[in-house]
Amino acid sequence: MNIKRVMIVGTMVAVISFGNTALSGSITSASSVARLSAVDNRNPGKDDLLEALNQTSDKELYESLYEGKSLYDIAADQDGDIDQVIELQTNQLQKQLDDRLKSGSITAKQYEAHSEELKEIIEQSVLTSFG
Repeated sequence: MNIKRVMIVGTMVAVISFGNTALSGSITSASSVARLSAVDNRNPGKDDLLEALNQTSDKELYESLYEGKSLYDIAADQDGDIDQVIELQTNQLQKQLDDRLKSGSITAKQYEAHSEELKEIIEQSVLTSFG
């Protein structure tokens, strides 16, 4: 399993969970298959998430997460760019919200509410340790 996808899907679950609480159940369920990737499709082989965290491999990132470190901790330890990590996750989840709005699975009001709280939830997520 691709650890980047696990992290991003975990963030997405947090967004959906927190959003559901904040909006009193007005969120519709998300697609059961998340199509997320931190790989830059314009530059195959380049992994934006690993680059932002200053990690050399998926394995290194996985081990750091397994040790219970947050993304913030990993970036701080490796002189990475946590703002870039937040931006990557925000952009990917915003694109998913855009797609859900276009497909009709959420309303414009839900889209607006999710978009407003997206960055804050992601910022909280990168600070969360799993240890």
